[in-house]
Amino acid sequence: MFVCNELACRRYVFLADACTGIDDIAEAITLLELNNWDLVAAINGVIPQENGILQRRVNQVFTVQILSVAPAAPPAAPAVASSSSSAFCPALPSRHIVERQPRMLNFRVEYRQRTVEVVIEEGSVVGEIKQILETELQVPVSKMQLKGWKSGDLSDSIVLQSLHLPKNNSLYVLTPEITPTASTSQNSVLQESLNQNFLLVISHREAQRDYNLNFPGSRTIQEVKRNVSDLINIPVRHQQWEGWPASASDSMTLAASGISYPCHHLGVCRRSSPANTREPTEECADVHMVSDSEGDDFEDASEFGVEESEMFGMGTSTGCRKAPLMPENTENEVDALLHFTAEFTTRYGECHPVFFIGTLEAASQEAFYGKARDRKLLAIYLHNDESVLGNVFCSQMMCADSIVSYLSQNFITWAWDVTKEANKARLLTMCTRHFGSVVAQTIRTYKTDQFPLLLIVMGKRTSNEVLNVIQGNTTVDELMMRLMGAMEIFTAQQQEDIKDEDEREAREMVKREQDEAYQLSLEADRKKREAQEREQAEQLRLQQIQKEADDEKEAIRLSLEHALPPEPAEEGGEPISKLRIRTPSGEFLVRRFLGSTKLQVLFDFVASKGYPWEDFKLLTTFPRRNITQLDPASSLLEAKLFPQETLFLEAKE
Repeated sequence: MFVCNELACRRYVFLADACTGIDDIAEAITLLELNNWDLVAAINGVIPQENGILQRRVNQVFTVQILSVAPAAPPAAPAVASSSSSAFCPALPSRHIVERQPRMLNFRVEYRQRTVEVVIEEGSVVGEIKQILETELQVPVSKMQLKGWKSGDLSDSIVLQSLHLPKNNSLYVLTPEITPTASTSQNSVLQESLNQNFLLVISHREAQRDYNLNFPGSRTIQEVKRNVSDLINIPVRHQQWEGWPASASDSMTLAASGISYPCHHLGVCRRSSPANTREPTEECADVHMVSDSEGDDFEDASEFGVEESEMFGMGTSTGCRKAPLMPENTENEVDALLHFTAEFTTRYGECHPVFFIGTLEAASQEAFYGKARDRKLLAIYLHNDESVLGNVFCSQMMCADSIVSYLSQNFITWAWDVTKEANKARLLTMCTRHFGSVVAQTIRTYKTDQFPLLLIVMGKRTSNEVLNVIQGNTTVDELMMRLMGAMEIFTAQQQEDIKDEDEREAREMVKREQDEAYQLSLEADRKKREAQEREQAEQLRLQQIQKEADDEKEAIRLSLEHALPPEPAEEGGEPISKLRIRTPSGEFLVRRFLGSTKLQVLFDFVASKGYPWEDFKLLTTFPRRNITQLDPASSLLEAKLFPQETLFLEAKE
């Protein structure tokens, strides 16, 4: 069939591109011209198939498209009949077949903390990718599980061309039999869950029958649905499920989906109408498109009652218009973040990360500058409402229970909306001030359709470092793996910081203890010195008192000594009494007194010798009498101390 107008030409080029994967329009046009605009012959020339299978398939699929083009013969191109195709498709001899370069596929493969880029021909098999990874990762192929295929686990003999993969693909490697040497407890728990078996009790509502099925934790929900479809005879696209966690997506493994272990109950039935294939959790959310099992033909979106614009999250109905997450030109960052949190909750529900309410500087202080054991990673979430990935990323990734829990435990999450240019400029200024111009320039390089972004920032001794930038085109498993990878790097750095901090605190503790001991020693010396000074002062005071008392006694003694009458001579007219007084030290005081002398004079004499009668008593030997108790005014004669007597002094008690 020949085409002359521009619209028909574009239709042919589109069909050739859809079947061959040729992206260059000029190459497609050249190919069609060389085959005299015979679409089937051109496709068979690029992708030859045995027994005409592809030729018949193209005739069946594209006959309607070809018939819709008005036939007209180009002026210089004669019509050539084709016996192997429809009447509208002329063929060319085999000498017009154009050789084409093999299509190359890019695979980004993640394994723990490593990422390997693999570029391989579309004609290769899955096992060749594993052989390349074995060289790069030093992991035997026999212990390697290559995950992330849209159609589930594949055998090593599957040809990549049969999978109809896009040019860029993301996969990840699991090694359940190999224990990681340096992993966090979260990695261990996830790895253990992947190796566990989950019992799914699935109730088929229509048949009123229950199925008890065992699946390993590494099996995805999509794979479970495909296996169940063989039992209940309901294709995946027509299945209506109950019991899956709200945050679970078909690409999740059972271990990461949040289902109950070891047993979880589910319900399944056939959808009542095609319109129910849309996700009911979000009124204006993007349609979650799931590939069905192999062999199912593609169904047009109109069969489900979904327009093309809705399939890509670009619906323009007024019901999907939402208030911005952050007002433009707001003066106060706290108010802007409060508005962001409230609107985010309105859109996606209460289950979302706890956004830090405060400036970016305050969030950095909270995350980086506390004690080493209390520090966390800083997750900066950047939202853009103009990106088609925003709704899916927020509803299925940021609001997944596992992601929310992991972020809350290990991260300080700060958010900003860059939809408005003024807000984006303000963010770039803040990032330049706190993280340097490199981070700001990195954010500038991302296009709108690559948002949302999740920047993982780690605080270091000298400067803050951006460990990872996670784009919006990711899955829950990949997001969790990236968060856990960043957490492993942070944990290693945190352990070093804790060790340094403990050593520093130990040194400071020793210094404080030494200072305290020194201060205590100084205080003890001071108190000892003060006690000695007080004791010396007291001794001086007592000595002074004693001296004054002694001086007073001496003065009294001298006055008494001077007041004593003279000692009478032995021979005199008056009676003489001779007294011998024995002191406590054993000495004797001998003196003569007149017989008429009063006892007071005797007492004064004894006192003048240092023995006051207030402190000593004067006693006779036999009979024993206490002279000091007699009347001092009586005479010696009256006291019967005549003509001589021996007395002794005794201290009063």
